Amino acid sequence: MALSEEVNKLAKYLMMSDIPRSVAYTLVYIKDKGEITSVEIERETGLRQPEVSIAMQWLRRKNWIVKRNMKKEGKGRPIHGYKLSRDFNEILEEIINEREKKIDDIKNTINQLKNFKD
Repeated sequence: MALSEEVNKLAKYLMMSDIPRSVAYTLVYIKDKGEITSVEIERETGLRQPEVSIAMQWLRRKNWIVKRNMKKEGKGRPIHGYKLSRDFNEILEEIINEREKKIDDIKNTINQLKNFKD
C-alpha cells in the first residue's frame, strides 16, 4: 500500500477498535476525498475488489457512507461513487463512544464477578 505513515497509523488504531482491516483502510482513504469509486480505493489502498465491496457494505450498514450509481460507457462492472455521509470527526466520535461503552460494560462485568468472591 502506498499510503502515508499517518494514514497507516490511523488505520491501525481503527483496526484495534474492532473495525475490519479492509474497512479501516477504506475509511481512512475516503475521509479526505469527495466522491470516489471502488476502483480508486482498490488502486490506492492495494485492497482487492471483494475486500472493497465488503468494506463498502459494512460502511453503508453503519450509515457512514452513501452510494451513487454513476453513468458508464459500455459493458463491464458497474461504477458507483461513494462519499462519507457525515464529517469524519463525527464518525470517530461514534467509534470512541462505542469503545467507551465497551470499557464500561467490561468494568461492570468485573464488578459483578467480584460479588461472587468469598
